[in-house]
Amino acid sequence: MRLTAFIVSVAALTAVQSPVPAADSPSARVAPVLFSGLQYRPLHFLRGGRSTAVAGVPSDPFTFYFGSIGGGVWKTTDAGTTWTNVSDGFFEAGSVGAIAVSESAPNVVYVGTGTACLRTNVSPGVGMYRSSDGGRTWVHAGLRDAGQISRVRIHPANPDLVYAAVVGNVFVPTPTRGVFRSQDGGKTWQKVLFVNNETGASDLALDPADPRVLYAGTWTVDRKPWTLDSGSKEGGIYKSTDGGDTWTRLGGGLPSGIVGRTGVAVSRGRPGRVWALVQAAADEGGLFRSDDAGRTWQRVNGDPGLTARAFYFGHIVADPVDPDTVYVLNTPLFKSVDGGRSFTTLEHAHEDHHDLWLNPLNPRILINANDGGATVSLNGGASWSTQLNQPTAELYRVTADNGFPYRVYSAQQDSGTISVPTASRNVPLGLMDAYQVGGGEASHIAVDPRDANIVYATINGQVSRTDVARKVSDLLYIYPQPRYGTRAADLKYRAPWNAPLRLSPHDPDVLYTTSQYVHRSRDAGRTWEVISPDLTRNDRSKQETPGLRRLPYEGTGAETYDTILAFEESPVRRGVLWAGSDDGLVHVSVDDGRTWTNVTPAEMPEWGTVNAIDPSVHDPGRAVISVFRFMSGDFQPYVFRTNDYGRTWQRLTTGRNGIPSGHYVRVVREDRNRRGLLYAGTEFGLYVSFDDGAHWQSLQLNLPVTPVSDLQVVRQDLVVSTFGRGFWVLDDLSVLEQLDPRTAPGRPRLFKPRDGVRPAANGSYPPVDGGATVSYYLAEDVNPVTIEIRDAGGARVALYTSPPPGEQAASGLPLDFEQVFGGRNVATGHRGLNRFRWTARHSPPYGPEPVDSLFGLHGPFVLPGDYKVTVTAGAWSATETLTIRPDPRVSTTLAEYEAQFRLAQEVGGRMRELQEALDRLRAVRARLEQAGAAAQRLAGELSASESQLTRVQGQPGPAGPRLDSQLLYLYRAIVDGNLAPSPGIEERAADLLPGVDRALAALDGVLKRADAWAAQQP
Repeated sequence: MRLTAFIVSVAALTAVQSPVPAADSPSARVAPVLFSGLQYRPLHFLRGGRSTAVAGVPSDPFTFYFGSIGGGVWKTTDAGTTWTNVSDGFFEAGSVGAIAVSESAPNVVYVGTGTACLRTNVSPGVGMYRSSDGGRTWVHAGLRDAGQISRVRIHPANPDLVYAAVVGNVFVPTPTRGVFRSQDGGKTWQKVLFVNNETGASDLALDPADPRVLYAGTWTVDRKPWTLDSGSKEGGIYKSTDGGDTWTRLGGGLPSGIVGRTGVAVSRGRPGRVWALVQAAADEGGLFRSDDAGRTWQRVNGDPGLTARAFYFGHIVADPVDPDTVYVLNTPLFKSVDGGRSFTTLEHAHEDHHDLWLNPLNPRILINANDGGATVSLNGGASWSTQLNQPTAELYRVTADNGFPYRVYSAQQDSGTISVPTASRNVPLGLMDAYQVGGGEASHIAVDPRDANIVYATINGQVSRTDVARKVSDLLYIYPQPRYGTRAADLKYRAPWNAPLRLSPHDPDVLYTTSQYVHRSRDAGRTWEVISPDLTRNDRSKQETPGLRRLPYEGTGAETYDTILAFEESPVRRGVLWAGSDDGLVHVSVDDGRTWTNVTPAEMPEWGTVNAIDPSVHDPGRAVISVFRFMSGDFQPYVFRTNDYGRTWQRLTTGRNGIPSGHYVRVVREDRNRRGLLYAGTEFGLYVSFDDGAHWQSLQLNLPVTPVSDLQVVRQDLVVSTFGRGFWVLDDLSVLEQLDPRTAPGRPRLFKPRDGVRPAANGSYPPVDGGATVSYYLAEDVNPVTIEIRDAGGARVALYTSPPPGEQAASGLPLDFEQVFGGRNVATGHRGLNRFRWTARHSPPYGPEPVDSLFGLHGPFVLPGDYKVTVTAGAWSATETLTIRPDPRVSTTLAEYEAQFRLAQEVGGRMRELQEALDRLRAVRARLEQAGAAAQRLAGELSASESQLTRVQGQPGPAGPRLDSQLLYLYRAIVDGNLAPSPGIEERAADLLPGVDRALAALDGVLKRADAWAAQQP
């Protein structure tokens, strides 16, 4: 379609658009203090993700460190039983490439950021960090422009003398490649080995017998979206004998042609023995050994499996005691005990091994880094610690279902797909909470809105359909052509590695996925049609076998290029389809795919990757696209917005309006309730714009610094997936939706609460998936603060008061409730945003104030309906309406809720009367016991009455539960259910309550006689 015709075709569609806030408005940033009290909630699914660096403390066999691909540095002091993140709050990036612990000063730890295992989702580093206190605190230690750091070595006797092997910025030639040395603990660095602008250092080893002797493995490498070029004649092994001042390239039997990634290790057990793992052309590569300190070499093993996938593996580790034992890290963990001539596969917890550290004092103590996390062995690898205690999952995209509580879904790198609930009584989430949903490690996922058991996922250019309930999965073949080892140019359909998959928001039987074309199925994936032309640049030069210019590279399909990477259908107008390619094109169809128009923004950077499209729920012609270009060496943020179906675009990121240069953007989503409220996920954190992208500000809050891979706005929650820290949820966006740059931070404010849910009761355990949140801002510390809740008729439901100054009130909630919702049912009065979690209960029948706990007394749940919430802090007070809706999982009618509440009030009233009578009894008896023998008979009658009502230690009474226990049992039977009282409950109430009334009446008679006796006393 011609652009002029396209403009005419959308003219009628754009005529009714609502006005857009001016992008050049004056300062539009909201004071952070207004929302800094918000907190992200981790979903606590502890399945480990990719780890590429490990180290241990030789003098402490239970202390180890590992570095995650995007999750920072973790430490254990109990041999992997538990792990604690030690880099949060210090590191500016989550990607870790190397860790080293000083042997002479074990509290000195160095970390090199930026992993050198160069998948397509490689995350750049920001240099070196050093800790002098075992990881408690860190300082940045230089080499900020190093890019990817592959190895760090520390002089065994001098913790301030440290070397870093730097692969460098692998996307463009740069002088920051090679081996760097610091002699002052990272304050300053010297580049001591430099080959050229394309060749960095992939490994580094110090000779333990003479630490002035160093061996460096070098690697010429260039990563692009469509390829990875590896190898050159300049690569290979270099040696220094003077602490790095001078270097010599080694030969003597090493490959002389094109050399790719190289790994190197020095034996402690035999002086002069050096190992090299070399990727080379044809049959020249393999495992090499020198027994004369590198002067001559022999290839001891040419098995291509040892150097397979060298872009991803390539490290070799020598046993520190046995000179004939050596380990090679690859898809399996290889071990040789005969000098490298033969290898066996060591048992391990997960495939794809990146690093290994053996304790030099006892090599049976070791730690391994792999694609499932880090594992520790204390018996030479016979058994390993678990990886189900590391929240470091590397997730590609995220989607959610329509359940309550809703579940989130993603594909995890090298671990398939996963679905986890957003609320569970298990904290952390257990395997019982999670399940696989078909597809593969790089899937997009779509869940049938009518039945969350039906889940679709992409996998290797195909689509799977999984019935979770029946545990059945089928491949819905579009065109079953093998991708592994096939040139992209030879594929009929060039499906991307992370191919989009969408169910139409207007018809859940309509399914979309993409290659260079848009594919559509109208029968839930059984048959498919192509509904677009090739919407990419179709540059044949970028569809060759990856690595063809140098060393051939495996063809897994991850580098398949010239593809449609982003696809969406407008949620508000059927048939408005958006497509964005990984080579920088944007197309739109306004007629359900019959015709397509190229609407690429004029400022689109060349070969930019359109990673996400967010069509607005507020306007069918409105969309925001997120573009990155980091694999071309451009780390700038690119976000574009259109309000007229792509006819015109505005760039929303300049590097000066809030998202810093270098924080390239992966995804932007618009709030579903407020137009122009935008959330941006970048490589280094989260940002928010309150003015349609004119200005941005940090929304990092407590979220760790980690690559944000995707965002979804679900029911006023912001769901976050990350490359290295799993899932997070920012609950209740209503605060952000109500903020405005004009909001004065000097005045208190009560925010309109979003609708709450009357929880579905489940026995006596407090529910974790209901209630409501009350948010209020205070300009200064105030005490006391009261939160009063009244029903529509004005009757008080509950009253909460902040604890006196200096006292810390327990919330009364189980730990998992607080972790699930990030809120407490205690009123607070601190400066800033306060969040109060109401569990939607009335005050208990008696007690000082409502406290919901596992075993304590609590009030009944409120009826669905409208309530008034009043917050009072000093002289300020404000009231808002709060709506409580029924739990959507139950079918209880309002009449049934009312019947339940009436009986709960009746039984609760008796409990209150009984407690008040007991309090009065004990007070009267205390006076009688002080009145001498004449009052003892009356005191005895009161004690007898008390033993009828409640159990008193040391006093005789009827067998079995007393009346208070029987009332409590009945009360809980009423309030802990979701239905109207059953006939059995009604019958029990009819049997019990008259007896309670008689007992109370009898007690009242005794108390009246006691009062009369007391009145007659002089």
